[in-house]
Amino acid sequence: MAKLQWGMIGGGEGSQIGPAHRLGALADGLFDLTAGALDHRPEAGREYGQRLGIAADRSYGDWKEMLEGEKKRGDDAIDLVTVATPNSTHFEITKAFLEAGFNVLCEKPMTVTVEEGEEIVKIAEKTGKVCAVNYCYTAYPMVRQARAMVANGEIGKVRCVVTEFSHGHHGDATDAENPRVRWRYDPAMAGVSGQFADCGIHALNMASFICNDEVVKLSADFASCIASRELEDDAMVNFRMAGGTVGRLWTSSVAIGRQHGFMIQIFGETGGLKWFSEQPNQLIYTPVGGRTQIIEKGEGGLYPEAERLQRVGIAHPEGFPLAVANIYCDIAAAIRGEERKDLPTAEAGARSMAAVHYSVASAKNGGEWVDARPPMFR
Repeated sequence: MAKLQWGMIGGGEGSQIGPAHRLGALADGLFDLTAGALDHRPEAGREYGQRLGIAADRSYGDWKEMLEGEKKRGDDAIDLVTVATPNSTHFEITKAFLEAGFNVLCEKPMTVTVEEGEEIVKIAEKTGKVCAVNYCYTAYPMVRQARAMVANGEIGKVRCVVTEFSHGHHGDATDAENPRVRWRYDPAMAGVSGQFADCGIHALNMASFICNDEVVKLSADFASCIASRELEDDAMVNFRMAGGTVGRLWTSSVAIGRQHGFMIQIFGETGGLKWFSEQPNQLIYTPVGGRTQIIEKGEGGLYPEAERLQRVGIAHPEGFPLAVANIYCDIAAAIRGEERKDLPTAEAGARSMAAVHYSVASAKNGGEWVDARPPMFR
């Protein structure tokens, strides 16, 4: 099967997320990196792209040049573009490439407003192109195992979900003016939300993904534990799902002692599940009245949804870049016409942005319960 042509916008030299995308996209031989506009500095982007093996005529100075250049190539154009630029640019770039007939993988958040999120959903539906959002934690094999166990009734009807995404890396008040930290709490750069928009939406998306259910209403409490910050660095969100599941979510960047701190527990009528990102090879399962069990990635008897995303044997960690690789595997399949219900699409991106904005509104009004859905899904 011929490799798909892949292009990247952003994620240049020194980027945190760029290497994860390049490792992920190329891991399974499904894509070749053939085009890119990798840096906001045109010449630096061109030079770095060529060092990565991109041909000089497809190592572009900016995304607009890349869009025009790839449109002119016709059947030889890229099959997929990844958008890994600052949040405020996601909508414009994603919209332009979708409308031009390209498949898109966008970093989260997909947009910065609810209206933009809804527009991307509509454009993706109209064009018939794949528009995915990089909620890559949903692509760990044992997360897919958890989703399959819930779907197959192994823990009964889900009663309650508890999820956290909390770290302490912004907990030092003396470091609050560090430019690499400060922008995350500056509305001019981060938008309406800080920690919840950065990490909390991963946890909320994970709850929806494993339960195969959607959040319909929520109540939020936001706090700026470091007083100089305009946006929240700690948040608690209570939520309810369409199927009646109760949800509790805590996210924080001032939880000193936490390194990554992404955890989810699913409590059903006949059992419970727990997954923790710092031990991603393991899924903890407790049947009602029974002993707690550790289900390991790579062992026999897993659901096909988990088995197909494993590359190395039991006890060998695959880690974050290969979770990103699993997203690319699903995208490649979707581009080739296969149905991939596990792929996080533009709808997930729009729902996340609605949750951010309505959580902000709830927090400003003393935690009142609000509808968490984008208007188009009400």
